[in-house]
Amino acid sequence: MFIAAIAGIFAGAVHVLSGPDHLAAIAPLASDGGRRTWQAGALWGVGHSSGVFLVGLLALLFKDWLPLDALSSWSERLVGIVLLAIGLWGLLRALRWRVHTHTHAAFAVGIVHGFAGSSHVLAILPALALPGLGASLGYLSGYGVGTIVAMSGFSSAIGFVATKLDHTGPGAARWLLSGCSVTAMLVGVAWLSL
Repeated sequence: MFIAAIAGIFAGAVHVLSGPDHLAAIAPLASDGGRRTWQAGALWGVGHSSGVFLVGLLALLFKDWLPLDALSSWSERLVGIVLLAIGLWGLLRALRWRVHTHTHAAFAVGIVHGFAGSSHVLAILPALALPGLGASLGYLSGYGVGTIVAMSGFSSAIGFVATKLDHTGPGAARWLLSGCSVTAMLVGVAWLSL
């Protein structure tokens, strides 16, 4: 079970950090340089893990009845729209127009990402091949932990850079937020065109 959990942690971290849509979604939310930028990543990771586990459970229970390909396709489009919205929010915030947000919005964005695509389903398939329920649960738990830790680390890094840039001058952090926001919008457009 321990080895399965370690493998799950690695798979979850690799999955999260290798997805440009994942990184583009959290970067604008974490680039304000606040004290709790890790929290946006952690909430996104919990949301993503929840969405992935729900999709996996539905796929196992209703694989013959649910149009999973159609649901996945619509979810991918929704991810594109969400990325455009996050990018627009970030640009408005960079221009200092009062745009209020809550960190817990990252949880909802994570859930949307968890429902989208099939790569996460492929990433959790090893849990089905492992011998015994304990090993499977260890892998899935590790996958969730890896997702949360990796995205918390990424958002902390973005927040750290934003804080350091804010000390160099008032406009530097705005440029970071603008760059992250434009990137989110570009990835959103790419996701919509897939």
